[in-house]
Amino acid sequence: MAQLLDGKAVSKILKEEIREEIATWKEKGVQPKLAVILVGDDPASVVYARSKQKVCEGIGMAFELFTMPSSTPEAEILATIEKLNNDQNVHGIMIELPLPKGIRKETVMAAVRPDKDVDGVHPINRGYILSGEEGLFPATPQSCIELLLRSGVEIAGKHVVIVGRGETVGKPLVFLILKHNATVTICHSKTPDLGAFTRQADILIAAVGRAKLIKKEMVKAGAIVVDAGINEIPGGICGDVDFEAVQDVAALISPVPGGVGSLTTALIMRNVLKGIVLQGGVR
Repeated sequence: MAQLLDGKAVSKILKEEIREEIATWKEKGVQPKLAVILVGDDPASVVYARSKQKVCEGIGMAFELFTMPSSTPEAEILATIEKLNNDQNVHGIMIELPLPKGIRKETVMAAVRPDKDVDGVHPINRGYILSGEEGLFPATPQSCIELLLRSGVEIAGKHVVIVGRGETVGKPLVFLILKHNATVTICHSKTPDLGAFTRQADILIAAVGRAKLIKKEMVKAGAIVVDAGINEIPGGICGDVDFEAVQDVAALISPVPGGVGSLTTALIMRNVLKGIVLQGGVR
């Protein structure tokens, strides 16, 4: 029976570290601040925005939510972003997705200053992932790595198989985990005989968005399994891994919920603090 990769426990440690770093910035006269833009009234987006506000309040980070009706013209959204870009008291900017129809997501996301882009989706930050330079990177790939490292897993020299090549998790994760000297294989929906690849993994990371895709027979005995998927099913949510079956063969496995997703908000807050340094702040 596998041991759990406990995202909630790791998140608690991370938040405490971030709280201490925020206190240090305050002593230097800097109040770290996150600004969130919410356009429309998508129920999930409202919940996520309020959740971030609660976390900010708990760790001592300033928070401001800008709400706009779904009829807001794109130009007005861009003007708000530009105002926040130029506000020295705002260190991180986040756009809640999805945006209403008629609003160009790529245009809006690219309008955020790269050193305030706590989602890590600006083209410049994507380039920094490839080049190995310092930038702001997406929270979920960072969560996968953080969960492994904080659980005592050695990544260097391991064969990591990533299932999923999405823009927010799979692709950036390839390059972020290469920094830790892993050997990486990436699979996707067009990969024939997926199990032939996943059974080779020392560390298997599922990030494809298909409920319980990874079955017991697709996992090598003693493998470490990280489930970065989240799927709505009748009665709740589940990951991309058939958790109940796979935990019989894995050495370590992350649950959904309670795994990777538990860390993402904390890592967004850590991106805000990293942004302060990138914007010219001195540690």
